Amino acid sequence: MAGLIERRSIDVVPDDERHGSAAGQFTLWLGANLQITAVVTGALAVVFGAGAFWALIGLLLGNLAGGAVMALHCAQGPRLGLPQMITSRAQFGVRGAAVPLALVIVMYIGFFASGSVLAGQAVGELTHLGQTTGIVLFAAVTALAAAVGYRLIHLLGKVAGLVCALAFVYLGARLLQRADLATLLHDRGFGLPVFLLAVSLSASWQLAFGPYVADYSRYLPRHTSTRATFWWTLGGSVLGAQWSMAFGALAAAAAPKAFVGHEVGYLVGLGGTGLIASFLYFVIALGKLTINVLNTYGGFMSLVTSVSGFRGLGAPPAEGGGPNLSARGRSAYLVGIMVAGTAVALLGADSFLASFKDFLLFLLTFFTPWSAINLVDYYLLSKERYDIPALHDPAGRYGAWNVRALTVYAVGVLAQLPFLTTAFYTGPLVAPLGGADISWLVGLAVPAVLYWLAARRDTARLAEPPAPEDREAPAVSGG
Repeated sequence: MAGLIERRSIDVVPDDERHGSAAGQFTLWLGANLQITAVVTGALAVVFGAGAFWALIGLLLGNLAGGAVMALHCAQGPRLGLPQMITSRAQFGVRGAAVPLALVIVMYIGFFASGSVLAGQAVGELTHLGQTTGIVLFAAVTALAAAVGYRLIHLLGKVAGLVCALAFVYLGARLLQRADLATLLHDRGFGLPVFLLAVSLSASWQLAFGPYVADYSRYLPRHTSTRATFWWTLGGSVLGAQWSMAFGALAAAAAPKAFVGHEVGYLVGLGGTGLIASFLYFVIALGKLTINVLNTYGGFMSLVTSVSGFRGLGAPPAEGGGPNLSARGRSAYLVGIMVAGTAVALLGADSFLASFKDFLLFLLTFFTPWSAINLVDYYLLSKERYDIPALHDPAGRYGAWNVRALTVYAVGVLAQLPFLTTAFYTGPLVAPLGGADISWLVGLAVPAVLYWLAARRDTARLAEPPAPEDREAPAVSGG
């Protein structure tokens, strides 16, 4: 058990602790996406007006586009051996990275809450204790699993990938027994706005993994192929998400009144009764446990990264230090995330579906500029090499605050507003485009170009850092 519990947090993972292969990313992200919230996301494309045929195509395009961005982030993990968001210090500064980090933490809490609503229904039915108790129990188990850490997370991914895949094959067959596939796909009427909504829903689903995806590849051996990491991650995430979302879109098209608002009950009722129903409740809870542990663990990493930028938690790795975080401190962070996410889940359970759609699209507004800046900097400007000790030093080459990058980030967020449509705000350029929301495309393109133009002449920051194997002394981990 001692070898299972993770000791590290935001310190660099030394070579003698690296393990695994890139193929492990496939099973983790397959398991993380074969779950009910992805089913609901796919259903939303139909609920908000798209026919099943074009909804499936739009969802696939969004999964591929967003998944490619997400997989490029994942490929940073083996090279740097660091959690995802700490690398944002190279763009925004050691303390300036707290700006996107604050929004990332909100994302984790939101996804924790949305997942707990659906999983709580399943746990409540399985234990006969009701939804509220189910939400609380599920949240507690999630926090406990996140406290164990990296190895358990990957183990959960493997188990969930296998179990949930079998369950979704069975549920898909049951769905097609009740509804004729040709009939469901018969309506080929094309509407650009709802088609782009389907693309945006699945793209935002994938892009939301970006701020933590490298957390789960950072223990891979340093010289793991970037291409292998990219393709295994992309394959698992797109296959799992498209599989779940396609099921949701077809279920919403086949039985909109029975499915919408009763997602858990519909899935279980589709499968059967007795032991089969109990198994399906377990599958729903297992799938949500996998992704909610990712959210909790990622939230923990982001909180530690934010705090350490201001409080100097731990010495830089090259000085032989690690994050001076006790087991009690680690637990406090995790419990804080659990309590906040559970509170949101209990308060928002009754308005989940509509709120979740707007939550996804709203998140996309803030994460696409971050992704664009991070990827341009890492792959095009820094050429996949960072000065890791400087990531911990506000007086180092990356500085405390990078006003230039923060300005580009703000411009990237603001540039999307004219093209954004949500329940609480619609931009002025949405109507001329027929109601289509293309804000996420603007949010990728504008900051990518602006950051490249602004940062490419920063010779001091982009000077060649020492090779990774030469710059790290052994890290002493905390907690």
